[in-house]
Parts: sequence; C-alpha cells; structure tokens
Amino acid sequence: MPATKIQLLGHATFKVTTPENKIIIVDPWLSANEFMPAHLKKFDDTDLFLITHGHDDHFDLEVLDIVKQGKTTIIANPMVRWYLIENNCPLNCIEPMNLGGTIFLKDLNVHVTMVNGFHISHINITESQARFPHMNVGFILHLSDGTKIYFAGDTSVFSDMKLIGEIYKPTIAALPIGDRYTMGPLEASHAIRLLNVKQVIPFHYGTYAQLTGSPEELISLTKDIDGLQIHVLKAGGEIELNP
Repeated sequence: MPATKIQLLGHATFKVTTPENKIIIVDPWLSANEFMPAHLKKFDDTDLFLITHGHDDHFDLEVLDIVKQGKTTIIANPMVRWYLIENNCPLNCIEPMNLGGTIFLKDLNVHVTMVNGFHISHINITESQARFPHMNVGFILHLSDGTKIYFAGDTSVFSDMKLIGEIYKPTIAALPIGDRYTMGPLEASHAIRLLNVKQVIPFHYGTYAQLTGSPEELISLTKDIDGLQIHVLKAGGEIELNP
C-alpha cells in the first residue's frame, strides 16, 4: 500500500495524498496564493476540500468552480458552509457536520472529525465589509493505513488539545507558529505537549513580515521532548508518513 503523503502547498494550504491516491486539500487558498509555486496550482483532481475558517488566506470561492465539475466534496466550517450555499454551491457537494462529529467518506475511505479551534474569523464580502463571524475549527483525518493527521487551522493554544490528543491520538499535527494572528513557537511548544504528538509540521509563518515565529525557535523550545520530529517544509515540500 502506498504511504500517506502531506505536502505544504504554500502558507497554510496543504495537500494530502491518501494510500488510495485520493487528493485532499486543506484550507484552499488556490490560484491567488502568492506563496504557492505556480506548477502546483492545479486542483481539478481534488477529491475533498477541508475548510477550517473563512479568512482569505485559507479559503476562496474558486472551490465553487471545481466542485461544480461534480467530483469534489467539501467539508467546511459551518459558517463557511452557509456562505457557500448562498453562492450557489450544489448541496450534494457539501457534507454538513459540526464540532465533535466524525463522518466516513466511503468513496475516499477516510474518516473526518471536526474539533475545536480558537481564532476569531469572518468572511470578507468587500474590502470594507465582512459577514459570517465565526471561530476556526480543526480537522482530524483518519486514513486507512492508520495515519491520523491533525490540522489545527489558525488557532491559539487551548487546554482541550489534551483531549484531542487523548481521544484521537494523532500521528502528526500541522500547527501554526507565526505569532500575532495565531499561536507562536512558545504556545505551539505547549500544544505539542498537550497533544502528545511526535511529528509536527509548522505552518503560517515567514510569509508575511508580521509572522515572526520561526521553526528554529520551536525546535529550541521542544528539544527536551524525546523522539519529536519537526518537519520544516518549504512551499512544495512533501513528506511520506510511515504509520
């Protein structure tokens, strides 16, 4: 069976390739993503979009053009889901769910769990108008090879990460570390301990000048954790996971 692959497409957008060769895009900031290499801006083969919240650097309406081709499913933050419906997203393309729920997508052979996140969000309607205020959510992907990936989305550290670790036992976690708008390396070092996870991909750092958190600082703050692997990926970088 092929290994699960995780690729950082740029900034906060990830691509997961499952053992069944299904494609999952997490937080789809697509063609307009200035931090994504041009040759990776191809999404017609996407099987599933996961959307943690509605900020422009995690979600854009280009997903509608893709899902209307009839192949792709969306699981979104509930408020983003309503925004998609208002914009004529076909209802049969959206799997509704909410915090604490898990669904099984038979065609992908993947279970998806929606979990808490703490990050105040909205959707920009114009440059000066916002609607749909909401909080970020996170996702756990349960794959057929036993891999469990926790995508935190944009979030602060919060104590219930301990429950996420105890209940779902993620194999690997993708955590923001940029500071200012999300947790920084200090808070992420505590998140790693709460989750009790041994593999981490930092993201949402180094792309804008305000995002000053660095992987080097995170590595320094977690050097006491036995067996911890921090995978520092540049845009386009990919890892294969051994379950």
